[in-house]
Amino acid sequence: MHILIVEDEAGIVQFLQQGLEEEGYTISSASDGLKGFELSQKENFDLILLDWMLPKMTGLELCKSIRLKNTTTPIIFLTAKDTVQETIEGLKAGANDYIKKPFSFDELVERIKIHFRNQIEDEILTLGTIKIDIPQHRVLVNENEVALTQREFELLTYLVKNKGKVCTRTQIIEDVWDIHFEYDTGVIDVFMNAIRKKLNLKIEQDYIKTVRGVGYIAND
Repeated sequence: MHILIVEDEAGIVQFLQQGLEEEGYTISSASDGLKGFELSQKENFDLILLDWMLPKMTGLELCKSIRLKNTTTPIIFLTAKDTVQETIEGLKAGANDYIKKPFSFDELVERIKIHFRNQIEDEILTLGTIKIDIPQHRVLVNENEVALTQREFELLTYLVKNKGKVCTRTQIIEDVWDIHFEYDTGVIDVFMNAIRKKLNLKIEQDYIKTVRGVGYIAND
């Protein structure tokens, strides 16, 4: 699981990164709101830890900006602000949770685990007439099940999770294949052709478009 920490206090970032990596999480961090936003648009994070007071873009502004395109990734505010009004503002901006500084690291870990459990239990993705049931590892088209290989399932799920974004072949190789060196990205096209044949969609239902020379984009 990949967590983004957006926090301008280096000591807190170091503390969180060390502790969360020991728990088995992959961590990326940004020291201001603008960098945090840029990272959130480039990477597919499983959870975001967000400070309220940030340089260049406040945590509240960042949360609202992320939610314009991403409505599913859990966001937890880490902040010294604890008035009812501020809590309401954070939740209205799209945050899922709120933990007051100073906080117990054990409590934070438990809250993260809860959000991941909820995310897995409830994660049903849709793209037009396509439904992806992640917990059950099933793909349905017009309620008819389609058998995909593990890699085909991972690729389709990745594109649908990033619906509305152009996914480059390099990003796909790194995020789905977990390959971080020069590799023939043409293999992605082979898998996409196989997926399209199995989904057997009509021309007007071609929800995944090829962006010539770049990659793919999924849209309803």
